This record gives sequence, C-alpha cells and structure tokens, in this order.
Amino acid sequence: MLTHPTLNKLQALKFTGMAVALAEQMQMPAIEELAFEERLGLLVDRELTERENRRLTSRLRRAKLKHNAALEDIDYRHPRGLDKSLIHSLATCRWVTEHLNILITGPTGVGKTWIACALAQKACREGHTVQYLRLPRLLQELAIAKGDGRYPKLLATLAKTEVLILDDWGLAKLTAEHRRDLLEILEDRHGVRSTLATSQLPIEKWHDMIGDPTLADAILDRLIHNAYRLALRGESMRKHTPHHPDGNTQSPSSPVTA
Repeated sequence: MLTHPTLNKLQALKFTGMAVALAEQMQMPAIEELAFEERLGLLVDRELTERENRRLTSRLRRAKLKHNAALEDIDYRHPRGLDKSLIHSLATCRWVTEHLNILITGPTGVGKTWIACALAQKACREGHTVQYLRLPRLLQELAIAKGDGRYPKLLATLAKTEVLILDDWGLAKLTAEHRRDLLEILEDRHGVRSTLATSQLPIEKWHDMIGDPTLADAILDRLIHNAYRLALRGESMRKHTPHHPDGNTQSPSSPVTA
C-alpha cells in the first residue's frame, strides 16, 4: 500500500528516473532476491542516467547544430585529405578543455560543416556547451542587437559558450563594424574558450579577407596561433554519396539568441 504514495513523492521531487525504475521493480518478482542496498543502487543509477540524458538533450537543443552528425559516421574512404589519427585525437575533446581552436578549410561539399557538427556533438556528449552560428548571420544579428540594446547580453552569451562554431567564415570581406565585432568576440574567448571556424578560403587568404591589416593581425592572432588545422580537398561528396551520413544533408539554421 505504501508503494503508490512513494511513486507519487518521487515524481513530485522530480526523481522521474527513480520512479520509473521503482515501478519496473514492482513488476519483477525476482527483485526481492536482491538486498536493499542493491535495489537502491539500481534506482540511483537510473536517476543519474535519466538526468544526464536530459542534460545532453538540452545541450544539443541549445547548440542548434546544422547537422545531426557523429564522428563514428565519418567516411574516410573519400580522398579529401582527412587525417584519421587527428580526428581520433580531437574526439577526446582535450582541445576543448585546453581552450584550443579548430580551423576547417576546403572547397564546397567536402564535409567541413558536417565534421564541425560531429566534433561539436562529441563535445556536447562530454558535457560542454556548444553553439552553431553562420558568421554572416551572426554579424547581422550583432548589428541588430546594437540597435535594440541586446548587444552586451549577446556578447556575454557568446563569451561563456565553451565551443562556438563560426560557419562560412570568409564568404565576403568584412566591414569596419564587422571587424570590431569579430575582435570583441575572439578577445573574450581567447585562451578561455574554443572556437571552431569553417571556410572555403585557405587560411593564408584570411588576412586579405578581413581587410584592415592591424585588426586582421589582432583577429588572426587570437584565432589561428592556438588552433588545429584541417585542410580538406577534393571534389564535392554530394556528387558521389548524396545519401551518406557524411554527405552534407542540410537542415535550416536558426537565428542567434542572446
């Protein structure tokens, strides 16, 4: 008779994992053979698993990754210069804990964004906060935020995110305002957070793309000197493997939120 009130109390305390596990134990006659400590341990284990799953789901939702990608699904057969040993090293997420950056370059369709999302998903699974943004959209949102008073809050949100993906770096030359905004973002993150940038431009052309030599030096100093580099090459994978998990199947990206 005391079982149902206990379930209700567990639900009220938001111990949903323990409540589900206890309900399952009630349907298992053999569970009586276990000691109290063993049964309690099973309940606690289920609660911990449920909470971690909820936290992971929340991190992935906030990350707004463009692709539901996983490192285990990377196609190494396609000749694009992908270093398998480097990917395995990055999968440990030490680059996040050591506050290092990753720069992925290469022509369109070789999987830059997909690999970035796969690395970011692994970071989410390791407990790190992530946010995916297209750089052109971010720069537009920053300009809007200056007008409606959200600019400081947006910068603070970007600064505290452990892994920030800046996709489509270098699609167009930056304006003076863009350069200042980008320097603000990277200055806040330098040495304390990790930034992952993808670009069709080779890194040696980024200085000219930024425009102003002085600000270009400052921006790149904070981005490339403590970064792993993945320089991809080859034809678009969409031509050969359009339905492969690593074939850049796209979904709409979301706007920036402060």
